[in-house]
Amino acid sequence: MFWADELAASVDGPQVVNDSKTPSGTVHVGSLRGPVILDVIARSLRDRGVDTTLLYGVDDLDPMDAQALLTPDAVDHEMGRPLAHVPDQAGDCHLSYARHHAQTFIDTFAGLGIHPDRYYWMSDIYPTGAMDVFIRTALDRAGIVRELYRRVSHVERPEGWLPVHVICPTCGKVGTTIARDWDGESVAYSCEPDYVTWAHGCGASGRIRPFGGTAKLPWNLEWAAQWSLFGVTIEPCGKDLATAGGSRDRSDALAREVFDREPPINVPYEFLNIGGRKMSTSKGRGAAAHRMAEAIPPEPLRLLFLRPRPNQAIEFDPEGTDAIPRLFDELDRLAAATAGREVKGELPPDPERIFALTEIDPAIDHRASAAAFRPAFAHLALLAQIPGVDVAARVAAEKGSGLTQHEGTLLDERLRAARAWLDAYAPDDARIAVRMEGLPDRAAALTPEQRAFCAALAEVAQADPPADGEAWQALLFRVAADAGVGNGAAFRAVYLAFLGRANGPRAGWLLASLDRAFVLGRLRAAAMTDPTAASPHAPGAIS
Repeated sequence: MFWADELAASVDGPQVVNDSKTPSGTVHVGSLRGPVILDVIARSLRDRGVDTTLLYGVDDLDPMDAQALLTPDAVDHEMGRPLAHVPDQAGDCHLSYARHHAQTFIDTFAGLGIHPDRYYWMSDIYPTGAMDVFIRTALDRAGIVRELYRRVSHVERPEGWLPVHVICPTCGKVGTTIARDWDGESVAYSCEPDYVTWAHGCGASGRIRPFGGTAKLPWNLEWAAQWSLFGVTIEPCGKDLATAGGSRDRSDALAREVFDREPPINVPYEFLNIGGRKMSTSKGRGAAAHRMAEAIPPEPLRLLFLRPRPNQAIEFDPEGTDAIPRLFDELDRLAAATAGREVKGELPPDPERIFALTEIDPAIDHRASAAAFRPAFAHLALLAQIPGVDVAARVAAEKGSGLTQHEGTLLDERLRAARAWLDAYAPDDARIAVRMEGLPDRAAALTPEQRAFCAALAEVAQADPPADGEAWQALLFRVAADAGVGNGAAFRAVYLAFLGRANGPRAGWLLASLDRAFVLGRLRAAAMTDPTAASPHAPGAIS
């Protein structure tokens, strides 16, 4: 059973599924794993007839604690202020820094088929007084809070420390204040110049009623309070929060022992890594979520996050690799299996269920969608680089009939993605310039064995024309074996004959992207090259 269906089968009664994000800067693509997992859980619950509410929140009263995206003149003034009170640095009419970055991230959701029933912003909720009961409870039970921090996480809070962050009435900072002396209605506060290393308080002090938006709970308490406020029953969280003694353990204990409620079911999920390292906006690792959503259509992007179980890390490096083409290939294999076509290689358990959950519309006929003709991504990336090619006509010819409306939409999406990949992410060997007039000079370096291979390939391909890149690829291997030529030498012969270099994209898809008569003519021309035209010791001599 698919992992989300296992979860859905284990619960009873109405469910509230929640997640939230602190918008401290540009949100990288790895952060989309949470919302996709959230959506998949909600879909699985609803497929079982469970009454389900999907929530997504923004913790925008958290303090500004990363200065990377601030202008130099704004650092001293803005560091430590609530993110919701920091001006939008981009100047594109968002109400705040938090609204800019959070909304840019949230704007990717609809395109991925993620439609929360409600969005909430903590900067909107605190002023309504909805959090006041939780602030009062936390202050009344401050001793219990301090003891829980010590017992669960070995974090020591000094005697008299109160679990509330006052927003300084003088400088507006929340990350620099300390609260003491709760008398049942107000607290004493001070805004400390050296309380944290990343912000400086103004030195103001006084008493204040910590209600109605004048103060906020520390994040772990705020998280636990949200569960009670919204009735959350399921909330995934990242691995970094789910470590033993970490944030999730603290919030679970706070929910039980301070707010008297059971915490929601946890679905901890691993990171999306680049080169084995977690994506991190602050450290400059990882593509922005909204940029990646522009480059990869929704179905393969959903597949990236939902195919592995949440507790499995995802290795994904879009730059200089074939990670994006392989993602499309995996989706195509799932589609073929769902449509009942034979698929080579191992498939994950329940491929049809996984394919259905990649669709952005849960109501779509996923079997009909799976049956649609899908040109291979690598093939389209090649066609996009061949001058004068009518891509739609070529794809229709390969299908053997006109494209349906759905197939035309898929083609348009994939072609845009292929061009975006070539522009921003593709490795050098995926970028080609086919020599259309005459053999490239370096083709003179072909060995007699390679020339014989080219001649044999032309003859076999003329007698039994390969239908697509996969068929060309298989033919290349077969002819090389029959001719007694090593695979490496055979593929280099193709690259030298068509590209004038010793490497390139998948050779089968390269040949499939070109006019068949041109391919046959070029192979025969390569077979007739004069080996004496290039010295075996010259830089261009390759075998």
